[in-house]
Amino acid sequence: MQEGMFREYCQQRKFDAATIEAAVAAVRQFENYAAVVGATLETATTEHLTDYLQQCSQAGTASEERLLALARYCYVTYRNDLFVQLVHVAEAPSILPVLRARAREIVGDEAANEVFGCIDLPPEGSPINAYPPVVQGIVDRMQQTLPAETCKQVLTGNMHQIPETSFAEMKERFQKNPDIDAFLEDRHARLVNELEDHMNRGRVWYEQVITPKVLEYVRDNPEIQSGVRDGDVIHVAKIPFDPQAYLDEKDLTRKRYDACHCPLARTSIISGKPAVSVLFCYCSAGFEKLPFDVIFGEPVKVEVLESALGGSDRCRFAITIPERFRRNS
Repeated sequence: MQEGMFREYCQQRKFDAATIEAAVAAVRQFENYAAVVGATLETATTEHLTDYLQQCSQAGTASEERLLALARYCYVTYRNDLFVQLVHVAEAPSILPVLRARAREIVGDEAANEVFGCIDLPPEGSPINAYPPVVQGIVDRMQQTLPAETCKQVLTGNMHQIPETSFAEMKERFQKNPDIDAFLEDRHARLVNELEDHMNRGRVWYEQVITPKVLEYVRDNPEIQSGVRDGDVIHVAKIPFDPQAYLDEKDLTRKRYDACHCPLARTSIISGKPAVSVLFCYCSAGFEKLPFDVIFGEPVKVEVLESALGGSDRCRFAITIPERFRRNS
């Protein structure tokens, strides 16, 4: 264990002493597990991590704090494969409670309880393949209970609870020059520069490992995480979840799996058990529309054009430009 490096990182993040000690202990426990299976923190595989987390889940010790401690250690030590896996497992349990709360705000307690009242969430630390049956059950009851447009409205919320202040600088740039085409071109250029910086430093960009091939792919596709205007709409595509695997893959099913970001549904693409409805992709649409809600200062309309759950090898959305900004479009 590279304890000194990890402690220094925790101190730089201004964690208190108890948090640091708990984080070190969490990493040491995984190190002990690795030793039992003939591995080290440097050689442990994603399969080892899956098995370890399953054991923790069964023991009731797969807390968010433990998952974050392991993720931070893997980030510091450039175990990018384990880091991505841990982030996915850690974020999965937080999404459905937010979705339930949003449903209550929009349709009221009675209708929301019809949709969510009988769900049992998988315990913390569960593998992501535990979530598709739960998600499809929610989608089925949502479609039975609510009008189609209301379903979309519920799903297109800020499920990751991203502060709007995260987009303050972007909004300021747009306000200084509210030319949509120029804004989108600048957004794409900034993205490419950011990805290149992460590639050069060997750092994961959110959950994506950036390679020269991935960088070229994004550079050549300005819709990706940026947007291209087409009349009164902006087309935005997601960067694949595992972009290098996606670019190398020939099989469509595997390519769809590599494209999908959703920790609650993506394993269903491979297993088909169950096939999660494309309706759930409006959750991802909500993620893509959020920056535009902020820069335009009002909620925008978004539609799912293509998605991995829907059979496409990419996830692509249409953002409708608010009428008051169309004079600049």
